[in-house]
Amino acid sequence: MTDPQELYIFAEQRGIDVDWFPMNKAESISMPLSTGGYGIAIDPWRLRSTADENVKLAHELGHCETGCFYNSYSSFDVRGKSERRANKWAIKKLIPKDELDKAVRRGSTEVWELAEEFGVTEDFMRMAVNYYKEK
Repeated sequence: MTDPQELYIFAEQRGIDVDWFPMNKAESISMPLSTGGYGIAIDPWRLRSTADENVKLAHELGHCETGCFYNSYSSFDVRGKSERRANKWAIKKLIPKDELDKAVRRGSTEVWELAEEFGVTEDFMRMAVNYYKEK
């Protein structure tokens, strides 16, 4: 299971600023900074659980690590491509395929069991399972 603290440390080592503050519409966002590097903002009042924090932070780190960003004027296909790349990075970071295979061999086959074991949401685990099935 990934502890959110590990992701914050990862961000710090990469020089990615992570700040917490309330936002009107977004739960989390990431962006390139004008000073160089990247920044992530997370609204702590919108975090439902540690698993939710893991997923949101890993997803935003995925945008930073892949350099895949878009703006509100981007087309849906550009947005979709950026979101898929960020999710793919997050899946590989939080649920490496070999670790998922080991968990299944140990008998964890229900989505809720796997999500709990890896410290992610059930929706994110479903996305990861589908991603690995397609590969």
